[in-house]
Amino acid sequence: MVDLLDTDALADGLTKIGLADWPGVLQPLLETRMSARGHGDYERWREILLALPAASSEPARLRELLLGLSPWRKGPFNVNGIEIDAEWRSDRKWARLAGAVLPLKDRNILDVGCGNGYYALQMRKAGAHVVIGIDPTLLYVMQFLAVNTFEHDPFTFVLPLRLEETPGARNRFDTTFSMGVLYHQRSPIDHLQRLKTTLRPGGQLVLETIFVPGEESYACTPEDRYARMRNVWLLPTIAELTTWMRRTGFRDIEIIDQSVTTTDEQRSTEWMPFESLREALDPDDPSKTLEGWPAPRRVVVTAISP
Repeated sequence: MVDLLDTDALADGLTKIGLADWPGVLQPLLETRMSARGHGDYERWREILLALPAASSEPARLRELLLGLSPWRKGPFNVNGIEIDAEWRSDRKWARLAGAVLPLKDRNILDVGCGNGYYALQMRKAGAHVVIGIDPTLLYVMQFLAVNTFEHDPFTFVLPLRLEETPGARNRFDTTFSMGVLYHQRSPIDHLQRLKTTLRPGGQLVLETIFVPGEESYACTPEDRYARMRNVWLLPTIAELTTWMRRTGFRDIEIIDQSVTTTDEQRSTEWMPFESLREALDPDDPSKTLEGWPAPRRVVVTAISP
């Protein structure tokens, strides 16, 4: 199917979940995405991946190759002794939520908007059976493949797809994660409904998103940008978010974490040298974004599918 993907392992993993039809259905899309037609930098990234095994005993060369896959948004990673200090200290978010989700041992997991697979690999280390990660950004897929060159995890996959591009999941997953995705959706209710169709009855949704403070049930729509991001559509209060989830049919909704994103958790580094959160905040009042909105606050919510 695609030379950089272990398609036999992918087919095996999907078959274990009961989605044996997915590889055949997805083949044309993956062949397009995982090629120069999918991104102008594909061939350069591919050459980096192919060069990694030979560089495993040459730290300076390995580091140079991995830097060639910048910017690294999620991390940190230790890749064969090379410390990748990504923009996000994703280990902190994982620490805040890992103890509150259902035990992941032997669970089949879908990670929507998985980025470069940082959290997916943590799920496998927590005992998950199979983790299917999807994210439309091809660079993140290449970063995952680079990390997995050394992790050798046979049942974690990151595919260059959006949720709506996948065949119906037919309620086959035990746990579905959607972290940092909801506020990028034009219709959050449609996104929640799609997430519900991925889960078996009694399966768990783990959702993380930006919220605005307030006790009432309402959502705000930035006119242009939020924290310099253009593709932010709706920012709900927690009360509104839980209303959306109840209206979608989820039950046993629990707020397991609320946090204000700090410039220590999301920042520029050598591995992500571009502007980051600090540049998105009002320099005179960092409790607000440049546009005057409340600075990013994130909530993690779990819920059970009926």
